[in-house]
Amino acid sequence: MDSKQREKYWKENLKYLGILLAIWFLVSFGFGILLVDQLNAFKLGGVKLGFWFAQQGSIYVFVILIFVYVRLMNKLDKKYKLDA
Repeated sequence: MDSKQREKYWKENLKYLGILLAIWFLVSFGFGILLVDQLNAFKLGGVKLGFWFAQQGSIYVFVILIFVYVRLMNKLDKKYKLDA
């Protein structure tokens, strides 16, 4: 792979990372801290939604985002013919 291809690959990788980290930040900080009072008006399984995001939701979302990242990187590797 030449340097231009490497640069494109890396830029796409950083784009994916930026988007996924922004989602995680929104869920963990935004939903768990900033919007907790508004989300507590709703319940999820008998627990206030804001509290749930602060305690468990952000962890679940983080694990899901790991699997999404793996899938995206597998597609990116195939696109640039880096899959073994």
